[in-house]
Order: sequence, then structure tokens, then C-alpha cells
Amino acid sequence: MKTIKFKFLFIALAMIITMVSCSKDFLDVQPKGTNLESNYYKNDTEALAGLVSVYDLMRKNSGGFENMITMMNAGSDDNYAGGGSATDGAGIQGFSNYTLSPTSMPRSFWSDHYQGIYRANYLLTKLPGIPMDASLITRYTAECKALRAHYYFNLVRMFKNVPLITTPLATSEYYSVLQATPAAVYAQIEKDLTEAIIALPATVPAADAGRFTQGAAKALLGKVYLYEKKNAEAAAQFATVNGTPGGTSQYGYKLLSKYGDLWVTDNKYNTESILEVAHTNLSSASWNNPYGDSAEGNIVNIMVGPRNYTKIGASAPDMPSGWSFNVFTQSFYDIIKTDPRFAATVLDMKALSAANQASYIGGYQDTGYFLNKFIPRKADVTTGTGEPVLNYRQNSYVIRLADSYLMEAEALGGTGARAQALLDAVRARVGLASTPVSLAVIKAERRLELAGEGHRFFDLVRWGDATTVLASRGFKPGKNEVFPIPYQELQNTLIVQNPGFN
Repeated sequence: MKTIKFKFLFIALAMIITMVSCSKDFLDVQPKGTNLESNYYKNDTEALAGLVSVYDLMRKNSGGFENMITMMNAGSDDNYAGGGSATDGAGIQGFSNYTLSPTSMPRSFWSDHYQGIYRANYLLTKLPGIPMDASLITRYTAECKALRAHYYFNLVRMFKNVPLITTPLATSEYYSVLQATPAAVYAQIEKDLTEAIIALPATVPAADAGRFTQGAAKALLGKVYLYEKKNAEAAAQFATVNGTPGGTSQYGYKLLSKYGDLWVTDNKYNTESILEVAHTNLSSASWNNPYGDSAEGNIVNIMVGPRNYTKIGASAPDMPSGWSFNVFTQSFYDIIKTDPRFAATVLDMKALSAANQASYIGGYQDTGYFLNKFIPRKADVTTGTGEPVLNYRQNSYVIRLADSYLMEAEALGGTGARAQALLDAVRARVGLASTPVSLAVIKAERRLELAGEGHRFFDLVRWGDATTVLASRGFKPGKNEVFPIPYQELQNTLIVQNPGFN
């Protein structure tokens, strides 16, 4: 979520709060480094370091092998897990064919988000006592609340039944935490975002790009309302973020004129970006600690590229080899192949191979159709001290403007002049003519516009379409709308497993 400047201030100061691996991983946090908690947070520099540590868990979107984008893609109807074999990543494979169990569920999807929540909770208790400008305390407090809301939103969507923790826990409380109702979690998310919006800046200077703004918090709140089926409230939030469809909003958001520019590595924090996760190739991440706190690269990049790629002809892209995860399904290819967004979305290795322009070795579930939005080019490969495949620098979007347009159109019930204008703006950007707006049309547009960005599974579940669309993949209604809670998180606690996974 940080710019390089913002991120590396924290790295220079060293990690002060780090989760450790244990049976109560989501709760048990130990201080790490030269500055113990009791001696820290004495000035504004240390407060900023603490804030960066809260932002650091935003990397879950596209950092580490167990990232949100490739995991959520794998469970949709648009992508397979792919990879090297049926055992290449038990969690991502299990979600793709709906055989996930508490023991195969990657623990980090639970613990990493609670790590971010712990850091937010801890800093919130410290901020009032730090001798620093009151306006900074107000802003940092708002950012902590917005980040906590983001982490809880991911948790409640993935696991539904989760503990709601808003203060650091004492050791005696570790084993007695109970799960809250989803309604209580959503209420806390709404509260955090509503309070944060008041205090967040409307815009930030380039040096602070990636930090929460009013627009980002409002867009996230609109999305939360949409998931709660509070459509009127959702539409109101989105309207203030989106402004006039196709124009520039009050926060400076505007659709890029070229869809493909969204995926240009250097086009960070562009006018379409509302909430964005930062990555850099400047860290020294290596195979000794490939996905830990020092890992700042985008791992989606290496995961989705074709294996053993070789450029043969001039028309083939110049790119490194990858691990062949998230290949597109044939059914999705058939839908998008005539759409103007095809080339930016799909790398058609089947066609390149047939034309003798490039070669590759097919991985597991290979279709020949790769996720081009995230495949890096050789110019993106780091020449620094870190392991190249762990240090790609492409940022990833959590929310971008076209997504927000389509969510507002949906919240409006897929009807009316404004919903039509929002839909038309998304389509006009890629040269498509207007088509009468409806919920069905909005669903189809989201599938094409946001393909491979990790939204499709969540969309299908909240629309109530997952049972029908994902039946052939093994999806079972009443069970597979959520993940199983990782086995380790149940040990020595009062946490109860989700239905169907016992």
C-alpha cells in the first residue's frame, strides 16, 4: 500500500511488531527487533513506523505465494489453479476443486489479516500518548481504522464467522476469544470507515501515494454496504467517489483512456486507482525468507506466467518464465475472445505456439490461455540483490474506478439513467457501444472488465449464482461460500469450525 519512500522508512527502522507461528497465531504477537513495545512509540517518527507496519499487511493482495488474487481466481469459473501439478500448492488446488479442508486451508489467509488487525489495535492505543501534532494523531488514527476495516472485510467474506477484536488482548484472554456474528463484524467495519472518512485527507501528495484517502475509504464503505445488500447506502457512497460517469470526480478519479495502460508496470497510482497495493524490486527477499516481512515483491507476476517460456518470433512478447498458475478456462476464453479487452487480459500461448512465435511447457490444467494483466516483461526483472522471481514491482488494485462504476450501477438496481451512464462509460472506454442496462448486463460486464483480478468468486457468492455456476467444480451450497477455518486456529481456543468442514 505504500510508495517506496513510505515503505522503506519502516524497513530502515526495523520491524517492531511481528506475528509468530504458534497455535494461537492470530492472537499471539511478540515484539521483534531492538525496540521493545514498552520503549517504542515515543515520537512522530516511531508513530509513522508503526503506521507503516499496519499498512504492510496490505501486501496480502498480491504478495507471497498465498495471495488474495491468485487464490480467489482459482475458485472462480474463469480460472483453474494451474501450477506445476495437482499438488502444487495444496490450498490453491483445494479451493479450485472445492476439496479444501481445515488441514489444507492455508493458515495465512486468517493469520495475516489478524496480524494487520493487531498492529492497528496496538497503534490505536499508543497514538493518544505520543507527543506529536494533533492533526497527525487524527490522521494516523483514521488510517488505522480504515486498514482494520479492510482486513476485517476480507476476513468476514472469506470465513464469515470470525472473532471481533478491537483492542490488544492480554495473555489471559488468548484462549477464550469467541467468534462474533457476521452482522457485528460488518457493524464494526461500517463504524471504522465512517469515522475514518471524516478525518482522512481528500487527496495526498505523490510522496504519500497509496495511503488511505477519503475517496478510498468511501469506495470501500460502498462495497461493504453492497455486500450487506444496503443498496441505497452503497449507491450514495459510490456516487461521491465516481462523480459524473466518464468525467473527473471530486477526488481526481478518472477512467484511463486505454484499458491496457492499467497494466503498465510504471503506471502506478494512476487516475483510475482508488485503493492500490505497492510493490518494489528493491528489497532483498530471497529463498531463505521468500514471503516474510522483508518480501516486498508482487508474487502474482511470477505465478501466472507460462513455464519454460521461449520467445521465437518477433511478434511474441519478451518475458521471463513463470509458474503457470491461474490459466483461464476454455469457457472464459470463448466469452472474451472477441472483446476489446482480450489482448490486455489473455496471453494466448496456444496461438503463439501454433504460429511458431513462442514455446512453453504446459503446466497442470494447461489451456494455453494465461493471465496477461500480471505477466511481467523482462524489463521488469530485478537486477538487485534479491531473488528475481520474488522481487517484481507491479502494483495491484484493490479497488479501481471501473469497478466502482459497476458496483454503483448494481447498487442502483441495474436500472435508471445514472446506472446506464455508468455502464456506458466502462464500455465506451474500450470502444463498445451502449447496451440497455440491467443486472444481468452489469454482471457480464464485471466478468470481462475485472477478469483475473480476484473479484469473480466473491461476486458469484453475493449474487447467489455460485451454486449454479460452480457446480461442475464441486461447489456445495451452504458450505463452500466460505473457507474452512485453518485447523491450527482451532487448537486450544473456543473457535468453532464453519459448517460442513468438521
